[in-house]
Parts: sequence; C-alpha cells; structure tokens
Amino acid sequence: MKPVFVQPNLDGPAIALADVEVRVGRTPLVSGVNWHVGYGERWVVLGRNGAGKSTILSVASTQRFPSAGRAVVLGHRMGTVDLRDVRTHIGFVGANQRLPDAENHTAHTVVLTGHSGSVLPLWERYDDALRDRAAKLLDLVGCAELADRPVRVCSQGERARVRLARALMADPLLLLLDEPFAGLDLPGREDLLLALENLTRAQPELATVTVTHHLEEVPATATHALLVRRGRVTAAGPIEEVLTGPGLSDCYERDVEVHRVAGRWVAHARRRSF
Repeated sequence: MKPVFVQPNLDGPAIALADVEVRVGRTPLVSGVNWHVGYGERWVVLGRNGAGKSTILSVASTQRFPSAGRAVVLGHRMGTVDLRDVRTHIGFVGANQRLPDAENHTAHTVVLTGHSGSVLPLWERYDDALRDRAAKLLDLVGCAELADRPVRVCSQGERARVRLARALMADPLLLLLDEPFAGLDLPGREDLLLALENLTRAQPELATVTVTHHLEEVPATATHALLVRRGRVTAAGPIEEVLTGPGLSDCYERDVEVHRVAGRWVAHARRRSF
C-alpha cells in the first residue's frame, strides 16, 4: 500500500493553540496559551529571557507536543497525523541553526539543501528549475553576489540571510524565525530586516512568526504581536494595539516607553533610582 501523505488544510488558521501547557516534570514552562495565526499574518513574539517564547514556537513548529491543551498546525491537530508531512510545509530559521558548512559549500549549494532538508547536498534531486529557484531566493534576500562564495567565509549577517533563503527553498506555508537577529551588528540586522520586508511583498500569503527581544528588530511589515510573561500570554492581536507603553510595561515588568518612527518601533525603560 502506498503511503498517504498529509496535506495542509488552508481553510483555517496556520496555527491554532487552545489552552496549551508545556511542562517539564511538574514544572510548567508555559500555561493557558491561546493563539491563532492566520495565513498572510506576520507575527512577532516578545518577552523577557525565559518567558516561554521559544517553548511556544517549539509547539508551533510541531517539534514539541503540548502537555495539555490542543495544538493545530496547518489544519492538523498534533497527535492525529504524521507530523513529518506537516513539517515539510514549515520553514524554520534559528540563530543557532547549523548550516551545511563543508569547505567548498557555496551559498547557492546551502540554499539548495533546503529543498531536500538535508545537511549534505543531494545533487541527483536538484534540476535546473531548482537551481534557478535557489538563485532567485538569494537575490530576494539581497545575497545574489554570494552565490559562489563558500559559506565559511560569509559574515554572520550574510549567513542569517542565507538561512532565510534556505528555509524558503521548500516553499513553506508557515515560516518561523527564532531570534534570527542574535549576534548581528547593526548593518547585519538592517539587511535581514530588509530581506524580511522584501519577502512580505514577494509572498504576501505566507504566515510568519518572529521571536525577538528588541522592538528595533520588528520588521515594519509586521501585522500582529504576542507578548509573553512568565509562561503566560499577556496580550495578542494587531500590532498597533499590542505594542503600547502599558502593554510592554506589563510584559517586561518595567515602566516602558514606546515610539514608532517611519514604521519602525523603538522602546526604552524609564530610568529609576536604586
């Protein structure tokens, strides 16, 4: 009997978490998480270190099962289908994600491996159409000139954009980015932000979720925000309604001022005496 491959269901949200809890032993990492992400929405997830942001993302990526509650990703409830099929429609970018970095692997080759999801290139699977797609994705993220450059000599900012192009190679319906700006200097951050904004224009139907620490790292094209404090969601919704002084003050447990300039967000805590 031929295997039955699970196809995504596009009728509902890309992510639907209902009363999700994740525990390690008896210790809850996150509790009572309710969150819906629609196709074409571009979410940012903010909160202090250890708040539970990456834990929530690990459920959304189907890499971790909830200890309680209901998790539906791309129209399929976790625990009822073969998640390996679901994962083929999810792109993932992480700051600590290892790239295929053999001495002679060029940026173009690394992006190609995103099609097969392999650490090493599977040359027999890559036809001219796929090679052309890899080149176009490098161009989309502003790295066309890196196509023939070994990734081992690329800067951290360049590698971040190559990771993004690689994640897009399989044409995902959901793109998850876990602290993609970590370790980047200002030019690297700005180049990655521009790449994400270009992606929005090129693929407006793609659902994206970006976990970050700083409002300066929120793309101008972001539409929604999720705030997490001590394992619980404190606010979720359209970004203009969530990224407010009171909302972020509650999330970070500090008195925070928020400003928006030319579509970009800036925040700082009001100084206090010790």
